[in-house]
Amino acid sequence: MKSLRSLLPLVLLSLSTFALSQSDAPKLDSAKLDPAKADALKAFDKLKTLAATWQGPVTMEPPMAEMASAGPVQVTLRVTSRGNSVVHEMKDAASADDPTKTDHPVTMFYLENGRLLLTHYCDAGNRPRMTARTSGDGKTIEFDFLDVAGDTQHGHMYHAVFTIIDANHHTEDWTFMMPGDKPMHGHMDLHRVN
Repeated sequence: MKSLRSLLPLVLLSLSTFALSQSDAPKLDSAKLDPAKADALKAFDKLKTLAATWQGPVTMEPPMAEMASAGPVQVTLRVTSRGNSVVHEMKDAASADDPTKTDHPVTMFYLENGRLLLTHYCDAGNRPRMTARTSGDGKTIEFDFLDVAGDTQHGHMYHAVFTIIDANHHTEDWTFMMPGDKPMHGHMDLHRVN
């Protein structure tokens, strides 16, 4: 009986792997989609090209005293869930990797009902969602506020813009809505580390 119990996890893992291989997400052909869905798919594919570790300076508007002595930010993007999502993690490059003591927000990008969405898991304790729109040249993906779940008493992320300069350089602009609807803008000038 004991040997059966130890085999059960292996059998379940094998079955789930088999089931997932049978139900991989279909590869969509953007040429066969309506224009809005095609744009969302192209933007998502463009975000996937950013899978790497990035580092660079942050500037804030209005300026924040605590950011004046801060070092560069580190952003890691990786494709996950069989290509169905992109995870974006941000942290101070000089800080120990301890998300319980330092800011370490996570953002997930994914396609849903023909739209490219992001959900930002904020250090402020809430989860805003935003929907994408792309520029004509495809190098800029802008995310507009859709809704937010959780407590917003400390503010929430409201807007994001990703601009791809080249394969080794991109910028991110994030707008955080402070209490009283006062926007605070953060600009990150990021270069590929690996």
